[in-house]
Amino acid sequence: MDPVGVAAAAPEAGPGPAWQSKNIYFQCPWGTPKTTSISCSLADVMSEQLAKELQLEEENAAFPEVVAVAEGPFITGENVDTSSDLMLAQMLQMEFDREYDAQLRREEKKFNGDSKVSISFENYRKVHPFDSDSSEDEVDWQDTRHDPYRADKPTITPKKGFIGKGKDITTKHDEVVCGRKNTARMENFAPEFQVGDGIGMDLKLSNQVFNALKQHAYSEERRSARLHEKKEHSTAEKAVDPKTRLLLYKMVSGGMLETITGCISTGKESVVFHAYGGKSATEEDKVIPPECAIKVFKTTLNEFKNRDKYIKDDYRFKDRFSKLNPRKIIRMWAEKEMHNLTRMQNAGIPCPQVVILKKHVLVMSFIGQDQVPAPKLKDVKLNSEDMKKAYYQVLNMMQQLYKECNLVHADLSEYNMLWHDGKVWLIDVSQSVEPTHPHGLEFLFRDCRNVSQFFQKGGVVEALNERELFNAVSGLNITAENEVDFQAEIEALEKMNEDHVQNHGKKVSTFSTDGDPPIYNE
Repeated sequence: MDPVGVAAAAPEAGPGPAWQSKNIYFQCPWGTPKTTSISCSLADVMSEQLAKELQLEEENAAFPEVVAVAEGPFITGENVDTSSDLMLAQMLQMEFDREYDAQLRREEKKFNGDSKVSISFENYRKVHPFDSDSSEDEVDWQDTRHDPYRADKPTITPKKGFIGKGKDITTKHDEVVCGRKNTARMENFAPEFQVGDGIGMDLKLSNQVFNALKQHAYSEERRSARLHEKKEHSTAEKAVDPKTRLLLYKMVSGGMLETITGCISTGKESVVFHAYGGKSATEEDKVIPPECAIKVFKTTLNEFKNRDKYIKDDYRFKDRFSKLNPRKIIRMWAEKEMHNLTRMQNAGIPCPQVVILKKHVLVMSFIGQDQVPAPKLKDVKLNSEDMKKAYYQVLNMMQQLYKECNLVHADLSEYNMLWHDGKVWLIDVSQSVEPTHPHGLEFLFRDCRNVSQFFQKGGVVEALNERELFNAVSGLNITAENEVDFQAEIEALEKMNEDHVQNHGKKVSTFSTDGDPPIYNE
């Protein structure tokens, strides 16, 4: 028998309840009756409407959460064709977007944590008009452009210069409006100028106060720029600039120096560091002493501004002197000390031994022992015999310096003389000039005054006064009864020598002397 025919004839068995028609052919005495689907004709099976209904039931069973959305205004059973591939793709894309947004929220929360400054991933979310997961009452302030806890900036007055009407009119010159605007303008100050949260406190600054703060902010910004430039391009107190650090690093890495221990002295013109000598020799094959003193001349241009008077009239550097380039003067200053020390060393005067000169860094032998520098003559306590011995040593060194080295110390005092191994050592000769310098004799007379006053206060009875010491060192027989006439004769001799140099172009002294100065022995 054809099963299709039986299925087609089954509904025509007769009138009766539906449950009778369902179980009439499947009754079993020992089992529960099984429900069967309503049989339909072949025409009904081939019907397109029935196929759509069956597909919709399958979709509802497979995507139960989509049904709730489909019941909304966007998807309904009347206007949606679920047999379309486009509709299925949209449904899958919607579910993917939901999962993507949920993952993005979790990443955003993990990334921000408890930080006061948060990062929003709002621009990367997939937002759909039919996505109603978040209610209107719940707002994530991290995802919004407006911060409700931040005070609003004052409204800008329109071009007409006033807002409001009648009694409520407010002009741009209103005290409250101007005060709030001035508070908002403080945010334009430099980042280093801390202005605080004036807007949140509804702070109202008057024009006078705001102008004073603005001027102070600008001046502090300029001062900070100057300090930064000075720090980067100059050698300051107990510190060196990057170029100097590079020079010192090359000396250590090249084996010339073993290590640099630290600063031992500071002055108006230089900073002195202690270092241990290395094993490799210099370019001139000089033996490096076990302990060295590194003299770094300060590149700070505002210190020791009068140093040009010691070098511009020195014939050794006169052609190279340029007041428009102060940094070259500093290098010439270091070079001048190197040449003066070399002259003194060749004459046998106790002084530091020059090791090498690199730009404005001069390496010398260290006067002292075990990182402890020799004390200055002003700091050491000498008995009467040692003080007398030191005086005659200084006198002989001044005479050697003048006659053999053809130099005048120009800054000789108890501050520039060291006491080491029972004798006096001369240091700091960068300002030393020759006697033919236009002010050479003046510098010599000043040195004589400093030396004479120090040793006379020290109890040396044999110490000569400044005029007698000047004649003893220079060999000039200046017989003046008082100091004023003595200095006048010195200036006359300098003037005569300067005229002779300008006329003949020779650096030969025209001072008339009565032979060599006497050598005073103890």
